[in-house]
Amino acid sequence: MFGEPLVLVERLKGYYVGGFGVVHGVDDVSLTLHEGEGVGLVGESGCGKSTLAQLITGVTGPVLHYQAGTVIVDGYNVYAIPEETLRTEVLCKRLAYIPQAAMDSLNPVKRIRDLLRDVVKERTGRRPTTQEILRTAGEHFESLGLQRSVLHLYPHELSGGMKQRVVVAISTLWNPKILVVDEPTSALDVSSQKLLVRSLLLLRQRGTVKSMLFITHDIPVARQICETLAVMYCGQLVEVGPVEEVLEAPRHPYTQGLLASIASYEPQERRRSRLESIPGRPPDMRNPPPGCRFHPRCSLAQPRCAQHEPPEITLAGKRMVRCWRFGGG
Repeated sequence: MFGEPLVLVERLKGYYVGGFGVVHGVDDVSLTLHEGEGVGLVGESGCGKSTLAQLITGVTGPVLHYQAGTVIVDGYNVYAIPEETLRTEVLCKRLAYIPQAAMDSLNPVKRIRDLLRDVVKERTGRRPTTQEILRTAGEHFESLGLQRSVLHLYPHELSGGMKQRVVVAISTLWNPKILVVDEPTSALDVSSQKLLVRSLLLLRQRGTVKSMLFITHDIPVARQICETLAVMYCGQLVEVGPVEEVLEAPRHPYTQGLLASIASYEPQERRRSRLESIPGRPPDMRNPPPGCRFHPRCSLAQPRCAQHEPPEITLAGKRMVRCWRFGGG
């Protein structure tokens, strides 16, 4: 059983606007992240996963805009509090966000220890000594399998996997309750992925991080880290449930197609003759299809799927599916 909700997202909407037009990145998303829970967020590229993560942090712009809905992070309504409160009381202290390609954010002309001194000064207003950094950060780095000597190195002296783990260590230095991490393993080799996954698991097992939102294309990795799986399509969540239940018995046609299009994570299933692809192309999020957004690609679509948007339907347990095949009037 999980604890109290640490992140509560209700009817969240956000969009991009620019010379490309208006892109409805997140449209009517509700999601709860409880204490002790890891939620894996999966879906095709461009479906809105990273947009949702950024909107949860409350930090938007210049092209991403919050439109409507509520985001509560550990009791703080991130779109109803002053920006300074968001910066000092919510971000880092309660929620840490590691975006895509975060390893590239390390300053190439500063040693890791000096970068950390800047981070601490920005966070607390006081610039610590090098010895303070080596003592406090060194213990945290070692707990994640990184040697203290890493603090004396420049980013270019680290491998891609080590840089990613350094970013994770820096982001969790203040023991945030919630960690939002976006595609952390996408640019890593298999060995580096394994070490990073081990670090993330250690953070949860030791209670350094209470809850995690893990965004990935790698469903087998999400299965290792998370208890809940949320499937996103065209700016909306189409299925949410316990990870094993979703993988063993997917309800939404898109989830079924997504799982059929990847190499199996079960050894006995690896002998399938070929992978199945989802027909058609993802829709243009500047002009989403009417009704169910998946209906143009769905072999099970009914006439009303093209006319009316399906509601979120609660099934037994924690399962949610957005599909007319399961009722909704």
